[in-house]
Amino acid sequence: MSSFANLKRNRSSLDKLTKAIESTNQTTESGSKDDNRFWQPQVDKSGNGMAVIRFLPAPAADGDESLPWVRVFSHGFQGPGGWFIDNCLTTLNEKCPVCEHNNTLWNSGIDANKDIARKQKRKLSYVANILVVSDPSNPENEGQVKLYKFGKKIFDKITEAMNPEFADETPVNPFDMWEGANFKLKIRNVEGYRNYDKSEFAGQSALFDGDDEKLEELWKSEFSLKEFTEKKNFKAYDKLKERLDKVLGFEGTAAPKARNVEESFDDDTPPFDTSNNAEEDDLDYFKSLAEE
Repeated sequence: MSSFANLKRNRSSLDKLTKAIESTNQTTESGSKDDNRFWQPQVDKSGNGMAVIRFLPAPAADGDESLPWVRVFSHGFQGPGGWFIDNCLTTLNEKCPVCEHNNTLWNSGIDANKDIARKQKRKLSYVANILVVSDPSNPENEGQVKLYKFGKKIFDKITEAMNPEFADETPVNPFDMWEGANFKLKIRNVEGYRNYDKSEFAGQSALFDGDDEKLEELWKSEFSLKEFTEKKNFKAYDKLKERLDKVLGFEGTAAPKARNVEESFDDDTPPFDTSNNAEEDDLDYFKSLAEE
């Protein structure tokens, strides 16, 4: 269990978070519509929306060495045998049969196979605790601590705040309750996808005017993030392979053998990373289709 005093004392250092981001960038499903711990911004009929949130530090329950976010890879696609919707074992730095199959397709050099691999590629999501500051579509959420699942585009905004591009910009720890900043989430519909390019951090400010008593109460109300990377929430390789073969119509036949699976094409080719602009509740959408 972390102590609030340690949280406040160590808050000014960005070194740990910066190193964690570097590690994240070098290496390799959370939330559902039925989980009321999760918050998602709402959009109008034209696909536009806005809300203000505050990213919170690592929860008290997760200990001093925890990060304020977790990263989860997942797959969601349809094949001849139905839908494949599941967490990807690369989240745990383990081999994933879907990624192996995708690399086989990619390494074939055949354009049609590459197109299939793109559609089946893993999706990157992050989960963090937030305080909902302003939610015009659902004002009852305001003032509540929620879990927020977001993609690479918003994580890039966090990274940019911590490591600004220009020398006259001050690095900010967005997860700091005293010297962090509110995040103005601005959503537009661009070519059928949710786009977050105009989202930005406001100026630095203290939550609750820096009232430590209120901040400690807020901190202790956060949700643990460890469950999202617990082994029990990931199916075994063989189970995933069995489902993959069924979805792809390989049951009773010999599926192609994977090769060069160490080289993950989806990390090396940013244009194919649909997490930048895709809707953040894509997997919920996939699940609803699979249940129909």
